[in-house]
Amino acid sequence: MPKSSGAPAPHVLRDYALLADGHRGALVGPHGDIAWMCAPRWDSDAVFAALVGGPGWYAVTPTDRFVWGGYYEDGTLIWRSRWVTTGGIVECREALAHPGRAHCAVLLRRITAVDGPADVAVRLQVAAGFGTHRLRKVTHEPDGRWTARAGDLHLRLSGLADARTEGSGARPHLRARLRLEPGERHDLVLEISDRPLEQPQEADPLWRATEAAWAERVPDLTGVLGRRDARHAYAVLRGMTGPGGGTVAAATTSLPERAAQGRNYDYRYVWIRDQAYIGQAAAAAGCDALLDDSVRFVTARLLEHGRRLAPAYTVDGGPVPDLRTLDLPGYPGGFDVVGNRVSHQFQLDGFGESLLLLAAAARRGRLDTDGWRAVRTAVDGITARHREKDAGIWELHPDRWTHGRLACAAGLRAVATAAPAAGRGPAADWEALADRIVAEADRDGLHPTGRWQRSPSDPGVDAALLLPALRGAVPADDPRTRATLDAVLADLCEDHYCYRFRHDRRPLQDAEGAFLLCGFLVALAHHQQGNREEALRWFERNRAACGPPGLYAEEFDIAQRQLRGNLPQAFVHALLLEAAARLARS
Repeated sequence: MPKSSGAPAPHVLRDYALLADGHRGALVGPHGDIAWMCAPRWDSDAVFAALVGGPGWYAVTPTDRFVWGGYYEDGTLIWRSRWVTTGGIVECREALAHPGRAHCAVLLRRITAVDGPADVAVRLQVAAGFGTHRLRKVTHEPDGRWTARAGDLHLRLSGLADARTEGSGARPHLRARLRLEPGERHDLVLEISDRPLEQPQEADPLWRATEAAWAERVPDLTGVLGRRDARHAYAVLRGMTGPGGGTVAAATTSLPERAAQGRNYDYRYVWIRDQAYIGQAAAAAGCDALLDDSVRFVTARLLEHGRRLAPAYTVDGGPVPDLRTLDLPGYPGGFDVVGNRVSHQFQLDGFGESLLLLAAAARRGRLDTDGWRAVRTAVDGITARHREKDAGIWELHPDRWTHGRLACAAGLRAVATAAPAAGRGPAADWEALADRIVAEADRDGLHPTGRWQRSPSDPGVDAALLLPALRGAVPADDPRTRATLDAVLADLCEDHYCYRFRHDRRPLQDAEGAFLLCGFLVALAHHQQGNREEALRWFERNRAACGPPGLYAEEFDIAQRQLRGNLPQAFVHALLLEAAARLARS
């Protein structure tokens, strides 16, 4: 957007904090600028799109010169923006009201003059449909609240009675200046709904309900490594998990992995693989509520789609919409993309990861009759399709990827072991199928040096091939397991960060950022091999690859120490949680 529009400038990704309530999420920048939010749900069109160069933002910013800081209240996604100004200290406590409501987003902002007086500017521009819907019926109600309509959305802002409208045409915005005396606080409540709004709610009961909801939903996690970060990772996953049990892969779309490389994706959907990672991490940490959610979502998809299981779904289990672009500038270095071509792919490892998830639930006594039906459905999918080419874990060209086949073998072994005594007959068949799949992978997916290679046609090293041993496809002391770890360390790692694979002959960092998921896999692989000190080094190094709000993107640019890709990336938080739990047991 041109500077005259008043839109907040984008920040580096490490500086954004996440607000989330299970139904949608918002990103808050260091200037108190909420620059991204889709409403009423994750994959709806954005109402705040300044992050990708579009209209729409909601900023609370000190008018004086300031330096920024902030922190999450422990075990919550309640964020406190904190500014030290030349005249004192100002805080803005921010949250999406929790528990969230499906049709109505409620943004809570409480401004406090912590030390000295505070002058803050408030600016609000709601731009429904990425700015395609005119804001209309802007009304200053007798009670001081503002109401408006934008497309199908109903809006109400409480706490800004003295605001004035500025701008003309389709995108006017509200502007106000607040003066707070030392110790004074001021509440703002913004409601955005796709249904007519109910009676307004006061800020105090909304804050109390939000505090109580987070306290109820985030466990203590005593005994894990890096407990504060592990709890925060759990809170992020909890906030990104919808009422149907599905956890979106990320809250955003179009944040580039590499500048001007065309690698922009929409991750506001639920990947089966990621959901399985999240559930397995929850099981490792003893967090049954999040495990149950993952099982519920995956079970429903397996029973509905069987062998035709898609790699990803919307948060309510629908098909992912196809790719399209918007007429927006995009985040610097990228471009605007919504939708995803993943629905046109087959990803074999989804069946194997589903079985690993369901087995984890069974081991904790949490798999019901539908869950065991889903097990048999996934086994049927593997039986029918394990020789087909697929897009693989990294969603590339169709091939017989070794990782996908071994993931299926790991899943089969896991459910065979977890099956109740009455089901040992099928379990023997599942073990036999796993043996056949591993033998086939050994024939055409084993490199002459004794390590696993990417596919029969690609002899390269791939960090995903650390997973089969971690999940039980082959033993930890198998020579192929140790050879694969050695190859990953030698060819894909730098300074205790790990890349996925080599794209070409360029240096690794020239092709993409280090993949944080893979860094935590290396930590777990070292732990499995008994290399405790190296496991801890890898865990701590990758745990530090975040910004002040403690959020992780998919990739980490080692040279610039910057996050790359959509934010936050759920599977990174899941693997941090799993590593924190498993490494603590040594």
